[in-house]
Amino acid sequence: MKRSSLLLLWLCLATLASAQNLSAKLDTVLNYYARKGQFNGSALVAYKGTVVLTKGYGFRDSAKLVKNDENSIFQLGSITKQFTSTIILRLQEEKKLNVNERLSKYFPSYPKGDSITIAQLMSHTSGIFNYTNDRVFMQSQIEKHFSRDSMLALFQHKPLEFSPGSKYQYSNSNYMLLGYIIEDVTKMPYYQAARRYLFTPLKMTHTGFDFTRLKSREKATGYFTLARRAPIVDSSISYAAGAAYSTTGDLYKWHQGMSANRIISAASATQAYMPVLNNYGFGWVIDSVAGKRKIGHGGGIHGFNTTISRIPEDEACIILLSNVSNSLLNTITDGLWKTIYLDAPPPADNPSVKVDLALLEQYKGNYTAENGFSVMFSVQNGELHAVPRGQNEKVMAADGKDSFYDAEEQHIKIKFNRDDKDQVNSFTLTQSGRQMIFKKD
Repeated sequence: MKRSSLLLLWLCLATLASAQNLSAKLDTVLNYYARKGQFNGSALVAYKGTVVLTKGYGFRDSAKLVKNDENSIFQLGSITKQFTSTIILRLQEEKKLNVNERLSKYFPSYPKGDSITIAQLMSHTSGIFNYTNDRVFMQSQIEKHFSRDSMLALFQHKPLEFSPGSKYQYSNSNYMLLGYIIEDVTKMPYYQAARRYLFTPLKMTHTGFDFTRLKSREKATGYFTLARRAPIVDSSISYAAGAAYSTTGDLYKWHQGMSANRIISAASATQAYMPVLNNYGFGWVIDSVAGKRKIGHGGGIHGFNTTISRIPEDEACIILLSNVSNSLLNTITDGLWKTIYLDAPPPADNPSVKVDLALLEQYKGNYTAENGFSVMFSVQNGELHAVPRGQNEKVMAADGKDSFYDAEEQHIKIKFNRDDKDQVNSFTLTQSGRQMIFKKD
């Protein structure tokens, strides 16, 4: 008995050490992208049913220097479509609708509605015009509240892009219609139906829809860049296609609930995860990694990008929520999966270029921008150091003559400028997509 107990303890300790090692590797990957200004948000990674990493990176509110953590609340964008499609499948289980029914049953006057099925709405094969392709509307109206009739008017009279069922074309309009169908069938607002069928059973207490009016200290500010705040899209406009907000922890509960068939049956989940066209099922994108089936979905809405990626057979899940517009979430997610399954090395920083001490001496001095903000440069132990006024000292790494970046936050870059006598007279700061010129005093 004693020998068995010791063996069990050894196995437990080995498992713990392995999880800690994996956590450190995943954190290294995310820190790399955070340093380069390519990930600002919260992350959760689970493997074999255990959360191996949950952490925030960058700022929840850059103006107040409040950092993200596991409690930060983000708009989800199109991850919302998973919620919508799951409610539809649950209603089908309750025999309140059928995914093979025609749109015309619920919208009798919808043009060619008798040729479009609920299933085609769910799989983006309906051919219905995507209302978010209306650039004028998206640039000028998104903060306003729109009624159902006003939203329908944006797309219902547009000609179909193709014959229903013949092609795949992503359209948020499909999921707007699904949300309205849910309301008509359940006799309750879409948001209330989502709470009843999904969020309350799974205890997703930090998930909801009206982000504009959300009062929470954990609410993340959305940015196009950290220097440019994004407007909040009204929930009536993103609605059942993209209005949900949540945390990494709540989305992990969602993953667990779906994996355990707590909301819909295994048969319904199989239907949801079955690709129709273009690897898209019912609210899920189906792919693979290391020979294992991967299902997930991304989301994008003004100031936020998100993704949830799952490998159910291994009880594995990656959730990345960013409050800065980010086109690299799929790249980062792929890197995390490769770390888990292929033991891939983390991405490497560019090696610093060696700069002669005599050249470094040319950069010394105080530089001031038009707004009065200043930066003092000095040379210490053969390195260029910068002290922005009121901030901590930073070590600058060279990536070429007159070009440097912050060794810790690599997205912060500077380029020293020279006059016609080859004397350094200013530098240009590039940070979060913005540039500012500082002149040498």
